Amino acid sequence: MRAVVKNGIGIFTPQGFLDGNNGGIFLSLEDIQATAKLNVDMILVSLKKVVFFNRNGLDVFVKMFIKVREEKSITVGFCDYDLKKYNAIKNFYKNDISFSLFASQDIAELFASSFKNKNKNVLLYNEDKSQRSAMAIELHDGGHNPIIAQTEDEFKTKINTLNTYDVIIENTYLGQMGQNIAARVTGNAIIYTVSSFLDADIGNTFNIAYHNNSLNVGFRLFIFDAYKVVSMNVHALNFFSRLSSSAAEYNATICFVGMTFDKIPEAFKENMEDSGIMFFEQMDDILGDKELLAELGASSAAVIKNKRVINKTIVSELPKFIDATVSTIEMMTNSTAIKESAEIQAIKVQDHTDKIASSIGFYGDMDGIIMLIFPKDIAKKACQLLIGEETDDLELILDTLGELVNIVGGKMKTLLADQKININITLPRTYPDIDSLLEISQDRKGVQVDLAFDNDKFLFFLTR
Repeated sequence: MRAVVKNGIGIFTPQGFLDGNNGGIFLSLEDIQATAKLNVDMILVSLKKVVFFNRNGLDVFVKMFIKVREEKSITVGFCDYDLKKYNAIKNFYKNDISFSLFASQDIAELFASSFKNKNKNVLLYNEDKSQRSAMAIELHDGGHNPIIAQTEDEFKTKINTLNTYDVIIENTYLGQMGQNIAARVTGNAIIYTVSSFLDADIGNTFNIAYHNNSLNVGFRLFIFDAYKVVSMNVHALNFFSRLSSSAAEYNATICFVGMTFDKIPEAFKENMEDSGIMFFEQMDDILGDKELLAELGASSAAVIKNKRVINKTIVSELPKFIDATVSTIEMMTNSTAIKESAEIQAIKVQDHTDKIASSIGFYGDMDGIIMLIFPKDIAKKACQLLIGEETDDLELILDTLGELVNIVGGKMKTLLADQKININITLPRTYPDIDSLLEISQDRKGVQVDLAFDNDKFLFFLTR
């Protein structure tokens, strides 16, 4: 099958049924590879003439997408679908979507480099805040004017404003743009959701590597949303007790919210409390209490066993980490970065005044932590697009800065994947002041790169 190439996008349009038995008839790896050699920005499979598809049918294309991505950095995915098809694809692949989804070819063109500087007014909405942020950043980088609807109600209201927007984006998803592990962060607390009957299987399903790296990056409060937990046995009790004991080494706290003990022995709760686990009836009992939330989630120095040192493998990839960071901030602030110095040392911050920070961890083929220190003015400017207006609300700026750093982490992940280095990333941790960050970094050695964005000092630190 030949692709139709338009505005830098190669589009394949299969017809009929995609059930895994006939997918190869429509398209081959050689077809995609031949199109990739045409220097297109994207290769997409249009679903507009597909009557039916299942997971097996899509997997035929996804496997070819992965192969082409390994050979050449290029956006791959599907386009031209309705809401029913979009929801089906999201349901098939859950949080493991490594490809992109564009509701139409016109929307896909907005994200192609050949369509830059068209200055389109674009209204966009996605229920996933990270996706909203990622799309806004990409559109802004392409010379467009993105307007983010923060809620579905706001989106519906703005849609009815006639002749205001050139393009409206919904039911669209950018692949590999951040971390989609079943966790969320609120006020620097990581929230996990657990449900049903908790037994020995929790040890297999809980992502302990992600959790440990979140501890390493500076998170100190972990909340289990347990409203839907029916019961638990002694195996789950032992797992959570061990989890809390290991968290204590970092001065971290484990909390459970919404768990009832109608079908759970009261002795289980006593054992968990003895191991340091706290219980709350409602999520708002902890998230709504700003003082308690700040106390439990605050940075704190901890004696970390087996401190790891920076190594040549990570240092060799430093340019990719710098590029992902600098290119994003330059674009968001319309400024140019100048590198002033680069040294292997413990982190040093000369001036703590009006600085905020964020850190994000990565793990997999290599592991480490990126720490970024922003002057408040640079952070405010970088976040303005995602917030939609200027603001001095520090809590809102920190929350949005976390989204921005999550996008930076996604870019790092993609750049390394192009070199066949596979990593996962944690959610970002933010810090309202430099002292909080320094408590976490302690005396770790790493690579410190001092930069200036239009004379505003910015610090990048890579460590383990």
